[in-house]
Amino acid sequence: MLQIGDAVVSLDVLREYFVCDLEACRGICCIEGDSGAPVLDDEVERLDEVLPVVWDDLSGEAREVIRRQGTTYVDADGDRVTSIVDGRDCVFTCRDGRGNCLCAIERAFREGRTDFYKPLSCHLYPIRVGYYGPYKALNYHRWDVCRAATVMGRERGVKVYQFLRGPLTRLMGSEWYDELCTAARELEASGRM
Repeated sequence: MLQIGDAVVSLDVLREYFVCDLEACRGICCIEGDSGAPVLDDEVERLDEVLPVVWDDLSGEAREVIRRQGTTYVDADGDRVTSIVDGRDCVFTCRDGRGNCLCAIERAFREGRTDFYKPLSCHLYPIRVGYYGPYKALNYHRWDVCRAATVMGRERGVKVYQFLRGPLTRLMGSEWYDELCTAARELEASGRM
């Protein structure tokens, strides 16, 4: 583990490789799992605000779930998460013309229809954030559906923290991210990674 400011970072975040490979996985992270994506308290309001912007991009089933229970719910672990369809698909999932699953919120952001990118937990994946007292714990989450991402990351020489520069900066700030990069270089130079 490495401590930078109020965050403790798993060394796997610095040494493992990762680059999403949508052509291989087809966006399965949006539709696989037994719970929705973790949502921060202040993101619940943002999800409700963006809903009219993405409403027409959502499936009929997703709209019905949202009508019944809203954009989020509390799962069996007591965490606030995005609502899901049929016990698995995030309600904000949409598809592109090639059958890939995409985030309707991210697509709306890229098209300039909203200034909300998507929930931070989605943006940060495969890093999961835990909270321990005053510290954030940034851990690398391994998931079989992301095997192609680890292969592509290794082929391109891109580590998890490098791939996630934008979301890590969104969470912790640019100075913190620069410190993380410096620490990674120092650990690599010393042979500890």
